[in-house]
Amino acid sequence: MATTPQLILPKAYIAEATKKIKMASKRVYVMAMMFVEDGATDGLIQALCDAAERGVEVNVCGDTFTYTDLQGSYVPTTYRNKRVRDANAVQKKLKKSGADFHWLGRFSIVAFSGRTHIKWCIVDDTVYSFGGVNLDQASVEYTDYMFVTENEPLASRICDEHKRVIAADAANHSYRSHQFGDEDNMVLLDGGFVGDSIIYRRACYWAAQAKSVLLVSQYCPTGKLSRLLKKTNSRLYFNHWTTTGLLNRLVIRLGMSLSGQVTAYHRRSYLHAKFIIFTMPDGKKVAITGSHNFVYGGVLIGTREVALETTNKTVIKQLETFFKEHVH
Repeated sequence: MATTPQLILPKAYIAEATKKIKMASKRVYVMAMMFVEDGATDGLIQALCDAAERGVEVNVCGDTFTYTDLQGSYVPTTYRNKRVRDANAVQKKLKKSGADFHWLGRFSIVAFSGRTHIKWCIVDDTVYSFGGVNLDQASVEYTDYMFVTENEPLASRICDEHKRVIAADAANHSYRSHQFGDEDNMVLLDGGFVGDSIIYRRACYWAAQAKSVLLVSQYCPTGKLSRLLKKTNSRLYFNHWTTTGLLNRLVIRLGMSLSGQVTAYHRRSYLHAKFIIFTMPDGKKVAITGSHNFVYGGVLIGTREVALETTNKTVIKQLETFFKEHVH
């Protein structure tokens, strides 16, 4: 039986997923943009190895941006430093245990193109997704979350989508964004097709109708969405460019310059959560939560993303509570 998704903070997510993997009996599917074995993830990775060795189907994907980010490079072509060698060692360790492991984005020419920004972890029929938590030490310290739910049909469908991403990446092609579910809880998936993002389109669709909008993101919103947000009562919370590293500083500063948007976020912790809550004229609320940063540049370069569009009052209340406790 499906359960209502529950918001879970990064450290609790890693701990709970690790415990679940230790008890897994049929499948574990993991996808994250950053995948590193360090103090935050070594227990989870060992649990993956142990699961594979006892015959559980284990399929893990990380993005080659792991290499780029670890090196501080814009072109992921030379993988030489110690932490990069450690990342490759994780691949060998998992494969030796019998797990299926894939680095995605190997055919990307530059760091920003061809990225798989999806985050999910499927353990038997438990789904962790619709948040922004990567699998490395830095990510668990960020202001972020995941959602967890027990839902066999959803778990099976995401595993199928997982395999589709692998196949598309191996063939160096993308596919159109799409959706599944019902109007109360709709899963939105961007397949990496250049200029095509159902998540961004749905955000624009609701922003055009809303009387007020609360946006929380790592980056400043840009493009059509930003213009729509200026026409309504919007509260925007994203990192200011002066508080970030070089790479993100350039992205955020450019976004703020082009859009003219300002941020209301003033906390010291790095904001990595990504959601929008739209309040309609009749009081109805709709939320989109997931991996998408609501930046049009990601649409243009074709980034793979996942999000949940929901009218579930319990889920939206959890997002509002997260906002009050960790963002505002």
